[in-house]
Amino acid sequence: MRNPAQALVLDFGGVISKTLFETHDLTEQALGLAPCTLKWLGPFAPDSDPLWASMQRGEISERDYWLMRSREVGRMLGEDWPDMETFVKRARGADPATVIRPEADHVIRIVGDAGFRLAILSNELDLFYGVDFRSRLPVLARFDAIVDATHTNILKPDPRAYHGVLDALALAAEDCVFVDDQRRNIAGAAACNMRTVLFDVRNPRASYSEALRHFGLEYD
Repeated sequence: MRNPAQALVLDFGGVISKTLFETHDLTEQALGLAPCTLKWLGPFAPDSDPLWASMQRGEISERDYWLMRSREVGRMLGEDWPDMETFVKRARGADPATVIRPEADHVIRIVGDAGFRLAILSNELDLFYGVDFRSRLPVLARFDAIVDATHTNILKPDPRAYHGVLDALALAAEDCVFVDDQRRNIAGAAACNMRTVLFDVRNPRASYSEALRHFGLEYD
């Protein structure tokens, strides 16, 4: 049996925070849009979201997907939204804590309280959410390292992204469990010998329970 892992490395968007697909009602309310205006549902209804399917096939990047959606929503309001940060701030700016998954908050506390390390490896944390977002989320203070491609310019699944967080933690790849909701990013981590959990946004508790087992812990 393998030794327990020493660090939990999490993606942010979709893993720690709820996806924008899950909070359409809050977005519509915040933006003054009629209920059910936003119909794209990504992984929750991939057959009805051709743009999401195109991203999954690698034809466009995740950043491209969200930039197009941001511009689309801006046009609904008669505005020009040049970046994803505008969308997120307008949709989630009032109370960022409401979009953090309760399962994520719970597991971060379990892992941290047990004495294990915590890190975030994100392609777009500050790019999508803005630098001030972190200061409004107390849960992020529990992380030992946050490696964000907004600043490194190294996107997952580039091997250098994973080595960057390993260096920040000063741990070997096999001692770290990486959790992400995108298959390409999971494949990249596995190629670097990290333990991996493909996060299912439709069943967060099951995914987090799988991650905890690497530490000999349980989701209670």
